Amino acid sequence: MALRKILRTGLVGVAAAAVAATAFAAPAQASSDGAAAGARTGANAGAGHQATRSAIDAAVRAGVPGITAQARDADGVWAAASGVGNLRTGAPRAKNDRFRVGSITKTFVATVLLQMEAEGRLSLDDTVERRLPGLVRGNGNDGRKITVRQLLNHTSGLFDYLADEEYNRTYLAGDGFLKHRYDTLSPRKHVKVALSHAPLFEPGTRNSYSNTNYVLAGLIIEKTAGRTYEAEVRDRIIEPLGLKATTNPGNSVHLPRPSGRGYAKLFESAPDRIDDVTAMNGSQGWADGDIISTTGDLNRFYRALLRGDLLPPKQLKEMKTTVPMTGAFPDTSYGLGLMRIRTSCGTTVWGHGGAMPGWLSMAFTTADGRHQLAYSLNSSWDGSAMMPILEAEYCGKR
Repeated sequence: MALRKILRTGLVGVAAAAVAATAFAAPAQASSDGAAAGARTGANAGAGHQATRSAIDAAVRAGVPGITAQARDADGVWAAASGVGNLRTGAPRAKNDRFRVGSITKTFVATVLLQMEAEGRLSLDDTVERRLPGLVRGNGNDGRKITVRQLLNHTSGLFDYLADEEYNRTYLAGDGFLKHRYDTLSPRKHVKVALSHAPLFEPGTRNSYSNTNYVLAGLIIEKTAGRTYEAEVRDRIIEPLGLKATTNPGNSVHLPRPSGRGYAKLFESAPDRIDDVTAMNGSQGWADGDIISTTGDLNRFYRALLRGDLLPPKQLKEMKTTVPMTGAFPDTSYGLGLMRIRTSCGTTVWGHGGAMPGWLSMAFTTADGRHQLAYSLNSSWDGSAMMPILEAEYCGKR
């Protein structure tokens, strides 16, 4: 499947990628004993997550270069890595690797806006026009009809700028990506691309995942706060929770260390070609997908969020009020920057997933915040491993 199809709708793209049959051309290199290198701390340090470990190793054998994962539950913290973090050197994937989390960023953004609502600085029922006067106009798009809530739950009807074919050719596929990967792009450029298309439907009538929604959400944060979205995320979430490995990259092109490399298949005409896409300008993601983090930090974030440490009860209830999600995994619905998935064994988990060139990631927790799982693949051409790993953790024999 082409990279642009994976990236087009964030986690929906991950779901779509799950049906792809593309295989990794080079042989995968797992850890020396053929299994994921894992470690556990806590009262039952000898216990392992065998089903999750097996699912991770199976994904590497099937062609994913490398995977890093961490689970947290009543028994402590379990971390594992499998495969390689660098195809050129053969260096293994590390348990503390940093990576681009993609659309997991959206939960951070929604949390900030809900904190602002709790402070009385805005309302979820405010229109986009009220918060960003004159910005969303043209081709049938009308910010007077779209609310902040509809941005956050993807019921605005706004076109996803990543679905624009010219944008894809220029910034996400083939020679276009390689030529423009270091370009600095403004949020308003992404909005302009989206508004060159007519809306998909009347606001509030259904759900369709659109990264444009969260570009606008980031702009609303900035207009309300009078400073950058990145500063609000840092001061409201990253620093209070001690997420020391979590950053907004701005227009930096580098991943902080330690990190592996990210890989993509950029050329439909050369399906076996693999490019190192680790370096890219962070502004090309922004509030819809720019954050860099680790599995450990993501688990701490979702644990704190679902336990009510970041939002008052009213706002957390709003965040967990969902609408049916179009085109995603079965038994999936979408709240405000938060997804709900009901696994095959009946366990309900909350979180988000993300796709960026070179990376596919997921981070989920049970509703009580007692059991988290976060993991990242350093490839973005096939998401078929994503749900089996989640199912293994929450439904497999442990």
